[in-house]
Amino acid sequence: MTKRDFNFYLPEELIAQDPLEDRAGSRLLVLNKDTGETEHRIFKDIIDYLEPGDCLVINNTKVIPARLIGQKEQTGARCEILLLKRQENDTWEALVKPGKKARVGTKISFGGGLLTGEIIKIVEEGNRIIKFYYEGIFEEILDQLGQMPLPPYITHPLKDKNRYQTVYAKLEGSAAAPTAGLHFTKELLEQIEDKGIIIANVTLHVGLGTFRPVKEEDILKHHMHSEFYQIEPSEGEKINRIKKNGGRIICVGTTSCRTVESAADENGFVKQGSGNTEIFIYPGYEFKVLDALITNFHLPESTLIMLASALAGREHILKAYELAVKERYRFFSFGDAMFIV
Repeated sequence: MTKRDFNFYLPEELIAQDPLEDRAGSRLLVLNKDTGETEHRIFKDIIDYLEPGDCLVINNTKVIPARLIGQKEQTGARCEILLLKRQENDTWEALVKPGKKARVGTKISFGGGLLTGEIIKIVEEGNRIIKFYYEGIFEEILDQLGQMPLPPYITHPLKDKNRYQTVYAKLEGSAAAPTAGLHFTKELLEQIEDKGIIIANVTLHVGLGTFRPVKEEDILKHHMHSEFYQIEPSEGEKINRIKKNGGRIICVGTTSCRTVESAADENGFVKQGSGNTEIFIYPGYEFKVLDALITNFHLPESTLIMLASALAGREHILKAYELAVKERYRFFSFGDAMFIV
């Protein structure tokens, strides 16, 4: 199975540059994973497809302002840092641009010295481990100096940084938003609960690995970067209770999907607790927990379209994407949604 098997033609003008004013007003392509049949709806209509006794699993991670612009203390040259994962003792794994000259020992100043960082190690794929020095509270300094880490295909400035957060974002730690959740409003979630659908919160801090391009032609050689996940006992109990009672587990986004599948036992029940996952889901994978998926339209040849293909079949997904292009759906982070059921 090659990455070219997951390629499709996408006109550049279909890449959504700005979020819609109404989160739930985006379009929704409903795909029957067994037959390949499709319907065109509005996202707020998702409630019509949810039944009492279903469980909607959402990822409550919160995006941090992980993009920092600084200057190298030695040369004054501009340097951009993207924080990926907190380590310990004020050290972070980060992506540094330009990377070639970011050697061990390089010191970078941010905000006129309000925050300084030193590269102490180079790790896999050229990422750096940076130790930060500051006075005060790191999160407050980051909120003051950092920018929201929008994907590179979004070139428009973000007018309201909260639009790159879900309305239920709670636990800080992500370098990117779980974008399928951006379509939900608080009102829609209340309506869903009022209908008798159980909402379970899980946490997966989204790293850059989720969005890294697959470089290997043979997808089996692709390596996913590790991401932290957590399932609280009360939330795991909700998922397992619905599963035991025969209800559907409907994940909002590939990150929620990867969380429950990473925590699944051989019987399809999730184990509470936390851990790190490198799970890579592609066609041939047998889902243990998930029954249906709410997701956005993803990049060609990405691990995300491979995950969707594992659920609905590559041919059904590519036909649905071809239809979405024909019908002028909006793609990627601020784009429209798909419900694979």
